[in-house]
Amino acid sequence: MSGARDRGGSRTRGGGVGGARGGTPSPLRVGNASGFYGDRHSAVREMLTGGPLDVLTGDYLAELTMLILGRDRLKDPARGYAKTFLRQLEECLGEAMDRGVRVVTNAGGLNPAGLAAAIRELADKLGLDGVRVAHVEGDDLGPRHPDALTAHAYLGGFGIAAALRAGADVVVTGRVTDAALVTGPAAAHFGWGPHDHDRLAGAVVAGHILECGTQATGGNYAFFTEHDPATLLRPGFPLAEIHDDGSCVITKHDGTGGVVDVGTVTAQLLYETSGARYAGPDVTTRLDTVRLTQEGRDRVRVDGVRGEAPPPTLKAGLTRVGGHRNEVAFVLTGLDIEAKAALVRAQIEDALERAESRPADVRWELARTDHPDADTEEAASALLRLVVRDPDAEVVGRALSAAAVELALGSFPGFHVTAPPGKAKPYGVFEAVYVDAGDVPHVVVLPDGRRLAMPAPQATRDLTDVPPPPLPEPLPYDRGRVRRAPLGLVAGARSGDKGGDANVGVWGRTDDAWRWLAHELTVERFRELIPECRGLDVTRHLLPGLRALNFVVEGLLGAGVASQARFDPQAKALGEWLRSRYVDLPEVLL
Repeated sequence: MSGARDRGGSRTRGGGVGGARGGTPSPLRVGNASGFYGDRHSAVREMLTGGPLDVLTGDYLAELTMLILGRDRLKDPARGYAKTFLRQLEECLGEAMDRGVRVVTNAGGLNPAGLAAAIRELADKLGLDGVRVAHVEGDDLGPRHPDALTAHAYLGGFGIAAALRAGADVVVTGRVTDAALVTGPAAAHFGWGPHDHDRLAGAVVAGHILECGTQATGGNYAFFTEHDPATLLRPGFPLAEIHDDGSCVITKHDGTGGVVDVGTVTAQLLYETSGARYAGPDVTTRLDTVRLTQEGRDRVRVDGVRGEAPPPTLKAGLTRVGGHRNEVAFVLTGLDIEAKAALVRAQIEDALERAESRPADVRWELARTDHPDADTEEAASALLRLVVRDPDAEVVGRALSAAAVELALGSFPGFHVTAPPGKAKPYGVFEAVYVDAGDVPHVVVLPDGRRLAMPAPQATRDLTDVPPPPLPEPLPYDRGRVRRAPLGLVAGARSGDKGGDANVGVWGRTDDAWRWLAHELTVERFRELIPECRGLDVTRHLLPGLRALNFVVEGLLGAGVASQARFDPQAKALGEWLRSRYVDLPEVLL
């Protein structure tokens, strides 16, 4: 992509984004500089200066982030956007303009118009003439859900595409799908339309791989021990070289840390997905058609992706304040751990019953982190965690504090806590609903102020069950020659959250490991290995092209991450727990 300033100081605009010209368009290089609100601050500059780039994206939104931004907006209606992005842009907007790199981000959060205005003010402050800023709106469904703190539909990428075609240098959105940050620029660059389902699906896959930043370049990777620790100190952020047919190559800037291989890309593809059909507002992507090929060092080709018409509905996320919570962790040291836990639990329960109001929800969890004959006091200690919830802040504030503190001299030997209970804190709940796509305005406000409405997709398709692909042939092996060992010796995993549900993607490292895994790791076996899932609905999806299974566990996370319903509220480590469980592994795999 061209677009450097000429000698007179004005920027010459190239054809990197804005519509395909005659002949075969050049590949589009799209990079990512943020996977969440709070990601590495320097990543924007690193991506702009580290190598050639046409578009730089930043993903700042998640279910929890929407709640945080909602509370920010309550304090100041002019806020509601990711403030860190504006600080990053203050350091790098001139660099982006000089290099002709377009910036596309969902940092607008609940107030994309406000962030767009702040960027224009920033450009004036920096003395940058002619910075063209557009924003996308229409996702806010607040008037339809007055009881919610935030209510936003997930829009697609065609508003972004229209803004880029109109010459925008910076495009700010509210709640769009994470992949829309890539499908929009790709559609603008190659001239794709709503019916280019296969091409759009390829861009969705590219966007899903890029959206979580360094998770595609070795971050949070199951087999990190196989790579040089030095290169993982500071993984580089990923980029995709996207082609007109929707295929792409995932890579990173030369000389940056981390690693890009089929394993790291597979792990990210399995993150926070469910079945073979990955539905979005622009296209339904068939994840069972994805092909990954190691093309070279830190280069993975992604092709073969097929797409179908999107569903007639859009997903929308609602966040609410669910009530108030408080917690305290009792430290139990040395001998008689179970008896100590039983004593303090009985004492606290008695105190709560005597209180004017007992909290609506009281949960205990004993973590046996203690070791026998330990050589440090901490290693000899276990933690007994108490979490209480109630609509009334006073009930979980004063009642818990009094009950815990008053036991300081009258409970188990060695009584102490990690920290005294403080004031009650509000917690949030998340709910996903679905609305007709035609009922949600998708509007782009162009750099000249014109408002352009994006039509809803004309061709849609209700999602129906996809017949599961056939299982691979079973792995023939001598069942007498097995070794009791962790599943993770032959399988990788990555897990995450979608509202109150968790997903665990598991892939076999070899064809033989996949053949064994597909037959061995059934839903029943999964529940045995992850006992927390007993009694919950668990669905298993096969993705043979990735040699992978994806398990969706409904309700494991309660009302979503903001409700903090379990020790690991986003199920980030659920996959690593699964990999640590011992199973009978065929010796031929070891």
